[in-house]
Amino acid sequence: MNLKISGHHLEITPAIHDYVTGKLERVTRHFDNVIDVNVILSVDKLKQKAEVTVHLSGKDVFVEAIDEDLYAAVDVLVDKLDRQVQKHKQKVQNHHRGQKIAHIVQD
Repeated sequence: MNLKISGHHLEITPAIHDYVTGKLERVTRHFDNVIDVNVILSVDKLKQKAEVTVHLSGKDVFVEAIDEDLYAAVDVLVDKLDRQVQKHKQKVQNHHRGQKIAHIVQD
């Protein structure tokens, strides 16, 4: 997995980098086929914004979260991303399962 973390109007400190990396490990634990992850953290007056684009095998997932606290925005972002990745994983796994049962019932 290639991970790129960048900041707009924000310096990425080692603490922020470690926090984001630790949170994104949860996503890679659930789905192994993560190819590339781009995280953009930005500050706009009182709003902290976190965006992520995850390149999976066969799909790109984009998620963003806005909060007053950057760490809270990252938490919300990872929760949203985890739900979308699990949904994609279920779609990939359940692809042709219903067809075998349909053929048995028709015979």
